[in-house]
Amino acid sequence: MSDKIMAYRRENGRVGVRNHVLILPVDDISNAACEAVANNIKGTLAIPHAYGRLQFGEDLELHFRTMIGTGANPNVAAVVVIGIEPGWTKRIADGIRETGKQVAEFSIEQKGDLETIRAASWAAKEFVHFASELQRKECDMSELWISTKCGESDTTTGLGSCPTVGNMYDKLIPQGITGFFGETSEITGAEHICKERAINEEVGERWYKMWKAYQDDVIFAHQTDDLSDSQPTKGNIEGGLTTIEEKALGNLEKIGRECRYIDILEPAEAPKSGEGLYFMDSSSAAAECVTLMAAGGAVIHTFPTGQGNVVGNPIVPVIKISANPRTLRTMSEHIDVDVTGILTREKTIDEAGDDLIEMIRRTANGRNTAAEALGHREFSMTKLYRSA
Repeated sequence: MSDKIMAYRRENGRVGVRNHVLILPVDDISNAACEAVANNIKGTLAIPHAYGRLQFGEDLELHFRTMIGTGANPNVAAVVVIGIEPGWTKRIADGIRETGKQVAEFSIEQKGDLETIRAASWAAKEFVHFASELQRKECDMSELWISTKCGESDTTTGLGSCPTVGNMYDKLIPQGITGFFGETSEITGAEHICKERAINEEVGERWYKMWKAYQDDVIFAHQTDDLSDSQPTKGNIEGGLTTIEEKALGNLEKIGRECRYIDILEPAEAPKSGEGLYFMDSSSAAAECVTLMAAGGAVIHTFPTGQGNVVGNPIVPVIKISANPRTLRTMSEHIDVDVTGILTREKTIDEAGDDLIEMIRRTANGRNTAAEALGHREFSMTKLYRSA
């Protein structure tokens, strides 16, 4: 199996596997202008979202981190940023510029949509010409940043598809990749195990403090009945997971047998120290979690699913892995890696891990994932509290 991939080397040295030109709205009321620019200039991608007005405090900081991180992701070649007013627009554009990318910024106030769309379309056109001439170069697979979360989990997830991801991490983390896992609420019931998987006691204590704060300040502060009919979900229960503890134990299979996380990250925060495994404080909702990890710098996302989850992402290819024979029969168009052989004893977890690594290599080289081919571009911002 080759340890080389053909990928895009960005200005800051990071390796990307896609080559998007983004039209990025700062706020909800700039969505229409961004979508108009993307309609004018083929080869660009607008990412509309619902927030960015009257947010404050840590909620606003998370908004900026997510916006800047999305534009800074190595799968992005260049970015047009559009906002209603110049201050926040400049802050996001300047944050992306720190990576060395080409960025153009436009504010709608005192100009209106039509003039903004005209000027931004010219900038976007130039960025498309620039991006279209970039060539893939030989890079080491060890330079990839690979995230993971599971969705629509069932008994087959903990037995098959999650251990497949864990086997991949056990093999690739020692080679130098950077990995993310998270889903803070979904560790409930296995928090003692997750705490012990830290690289040292200090990191484990910080992780536990973060997890406990979420339990006390969010879940227990707002609960209606345990986890409020949210964890496990209806799909999880149909698939045989009767408690959050069962779900948590399957979730942790995604970090394998040997890996230890070396630090914890705020939502949408990028690692500062490079290679290794990190825990990101993140929602267990699929689109939110993938959005946060993409903003943290992941360029490929691995997604084990049991009952069948269809989520994708605008800038990061999402590789779906399933060990559920029914899902492969009924939703095969959504699955990239079939590991049902683990349950029928025709394939070992070690062999399934190799299959996933090969799919990661193919995806890095340009293969569209099922979610990409089907047009899934779910982008969902995490919001901490109501706006002013």
